[in-house]
Amino acid sequence: MVDVAVICGSASDEAVAEKVFAKLQEHGVSYDYQVISAHRDPERLDGYVKGSDARVFIAIAGLSAALPGVVASKTERPVIGVPVSGKLMGLDALLSIVQMPKGVPVACVGVDNGENAALLAVRILGAGRA
Repeated sequence: MVDVAVICGSASDEAVAEKVFAKLQEHGVSYDYQVISAHRDPERLDGYVKGSDARVFIAIAGLSAALPGVVASKTERPVIGVPVSGKLMGLDALLSIVQMPKGVPVACVGVDNGENAALLAVRILGAGRA
């Protein structure tokens, strides 16, 4: 079993993912990493999410940033979205992630803030421990 599944929508998002990995490692949290586009490979994404035993998902995406919402639509487990800066300094991705419809919850951290995504995942994982 893995604690956190980290998914990037594109290999160009890996710099943000590296921040997630460093913080998860610092806290001894296990993770799996995949690059899967919600737009270009929806079947692979569906299979990965449904087959994953991760307790929390971190979805990192820029531009239209559909990835976190698509992941959240496939699982009941917590999903944290990380918007990536782009042409509009990440505002496009940020708004895409925070405007999920009712019934598809996605937590969202600041633009390029992989550290906070990892720390939020650590807190979610420890929520049952007082």
